[in-house]
Amino acid sequence: MLTKRIIPCLDIKNGRTVKGVNFQNLQDAGDPVALATHYSAQGADELTLLDITATLEERETFVNVVKDVAKAINIPFTVGGGISNAKQVEGLLSAGADKVSVNTSAIVNPQLIAELAKQFGSQCVVVAIDTKLTSNGWEVVSHAGTKPTGLSATDWAKECYNRGAGEILLTSFTSDGTRQGFALDITREVSETVSIPVIASGGAGNAQHFVDVFTTGKADAALAAGIFHYGVLSIKSIKNELKANGIEVRI
Repeated sequence: MLTKRIIPCLDIKNGRTVKGVNFQNLQDAGDPVALATHYSAQGADELTLLDITATLEERETFVNVVKDVAKAINIPFTVGGGISNAKQVEGLLSAGADKVSVNTSAIVNPQLIAELAKQFGSQCVVVAIDTKLTSNGWEVVSHAGTKPTGLSATDWAKECYNRGAGEILLTSFTSDGTRQGFALDITREVSETVSIPVIASGGAGNAQHFVDVFTTGKADAALAAGIFHYGVLSIKSIKNELKANGIEVRI
């Protein structure tokens, strides 16, 4: 059995880590390099860094953060935010990132997934899918959850897989920041639809939520932010709980 992964997420704005609820009301959560170093030492399996503003004037700031994080840690990390072409990917990988995450740009231009997979390898390409529960079921949303796309989350995940994605980062916008638990139904549905790893994101509040997302939700990895940044839970305590429930993790 493959070990399940715990992945802290650092949302970066102007070179600082921030956190909000449903992507709103952002508050400072600390220095990204210090947090990355702390999580690596705590036993995180990977990290994810997201440039949540990704404007041109802040892009250089983010690249510098990626370089500094790469020097500070020895675990894999993924970077995302505003990535829309191979040149940006090349720059971020050169700065030390192991994988890149694309989201809105893949919705606008699905061929981008295949292009990046061909040039850099599928193992390097993570497609982030933000989804919201609507009257039509779990729908893909873009632009930080503000724009409905009409796409079914499961159908879009399948298309991403078929186009060469190596992983799916599935965020329930409905659950994000609430600490009420991951969206188990859509996580399981996507996990059973594609044969690539699915990272569950949005809603983690206690160790049982991680147990649930790996068992009921069938996820391969679980991502969280606020509970780690504000010391609600430690990575070690989560892994101990997972181990106690017979779930394989790297201790």
